Amino acid sequence: MTKTFLLLQLDSEGAPYSEVADTLEDLGFRAETEGYDFVYDWARAAPVSESLGFADRIQEALRGKRVKYRIESTED
Repeated sequence: MTKTFLLLQLDSEGAPYSEVADTLEDLGFRAETEGYDFVYDWARAAPVSESLGFADRIQEALRGKRVKYRIESTED
């Protein structure tokens, strides 16, 4: 099963954390407490091409919010 994790770095001049969280939750992420800020559980194995497409959607959703992030996908 694939999981995609995000670690955020917010800019004090950017969007409020609550707005960023709402945006990510709209994409299907949930808050995470184990070393990352958010996790998306694919509930299946996701091919690399689909993971890259999802990364593009994340980038587009966060555009203009002045958020830097680290994205990592893993297989269980």
